[in-house]
Amino acid sequence: MDKAAIIEKLKTIVKPFVKNEEAFNSINENTDFIADLNINSANLVDIVLDVEEAFSIEIDNQSMEQMLTIKAALTIIETKLAEK
Repeated sequence: MDKAAIIEKLKTIVKPFVKNEEAFNSINENTDFIADLNINSANLVDIVLDVEEAFSIEIDNQSMEQMLTIKAALTIIETKLAEK
């Protein structure tokens, strides 16, 4: 799965939690879930659970704590997919 496909899948997962539509519409690898999209930390946990389900991966606590930007999420997802 390439980066563009992962980002599209991530956008679908993240959209229900986004409070800043303008930032969502210009989402890129540097987009921060909390600072840019105004997603609260409780919803980040929901996003991680949805990512695990959507990609059939398991994200450990250390990786979860690092998953604050689209770029970090991409790296974690790609790493976990490669481990499968």
